[in-house]
Amino acid sequence: MNVPLWLALLAVGCLGVKLIRPPWWLIAVLLLGGYLLADSVLAPVINTAAK
Repeated sequence: MNVPLWLALLAVGCLGVKLIRPPWWLIAVLLLGGYLLADSVLAPVINTAAK
Protein backbone atom coordinates (compact mmCIF):
# COMPACT_ATOMS: atom_id res chain seq x y z
CA MET A 1 0.00 0.00 0.00
CA ASN A 2 1.46 3.35 -1.03
CA VAL A 3 0.64 6.24 1.26
CA PRO A 4 1.67 9.80 0.37
CA LEU A 5 4.36 11.19 2.66
CA TRP A 6 2.29 14.23 3.60
CA LEU A 7 -0.58 11.99 4.73
CA ALA A 8 1.70 9.80 6.84
CA LEU A 9 3.31 12.85 8.46
CA LEU A 10 -0.09 14.38 9.15
CA ALA A 11 -1.33 11.18 10.81
CA VAL A 12 1.81 10.79 12.95
CA GLY A 13 1.72 14.48 13.86
CA CYS A 14 -1.93 14.35 14.92
CA LEU A 15 -1.34 11.25 17.03
CA GLY A 16 1.73 12.83 18.62
CA VAL A 17 -0.16 16.00 19.53
CA LYS A 18 -3.06 14.03 21.01
CA LEU A 19 -0.90 11.61 22.99
CA ILE A 20 2.01 13.80 24.14
CA ARG A 21 0.22 17.18 24.25
CA PRO A 22 3.23 19.45 23.63
CA PRO A 23 2.78 23.21 23.87
CA TRP A 24 1.66 24.90 20.65
CA TRP A 25 4.70 27.19 20.56
CA LEU A 26 6.95 24.10 20.41
CA ILE A 27 4.98 22.72 17.46
CA ALA A 28 5.24 26.08 15.67
CA VAL A 29 9.00 26.29 16.32
CA LEU A 30 9.57 22.78 14.99
CA LEU A 31 7.49 23.40 11.87
CA LEU A 32 9.11 26.75 11.15
CA GLY A 33 12.59 25.38 11.87
CA GLY A 34 12.05 22.43 9.54
CA TYR A 35 10.76 24.72 6.82
CA LEU A 36 13.75 27.04 7.16
CA LEU A 37 16.25 24.15 7.27
CA ALA A 38 14.78 22.64 4.12
CA ASP A 39 15.67 25.81 2.21
CA SER A 40 19.10 26.32 3.76
CA VAL A 41 22.67 25.30 2.98
CA LEU A 42 22.17 22.22 5.16
CA ALA A 43 19.44 20.80 2.89
CA PRO A 44 21.78 18.43 0.97
CA VAL A 45 23.16 17.07 4.25
CA ILE A 46 19.69 16.47 5.64
CA ASN A 47 18.59 14.87 2.35
CA THR A 48 21.56 12.50 2.42
CA ALA A 49 20.94 11.57 6.06
CA ALA A 50 17.23 10.99 5.42
CA LYS A 51 17.85 8.42 2.69
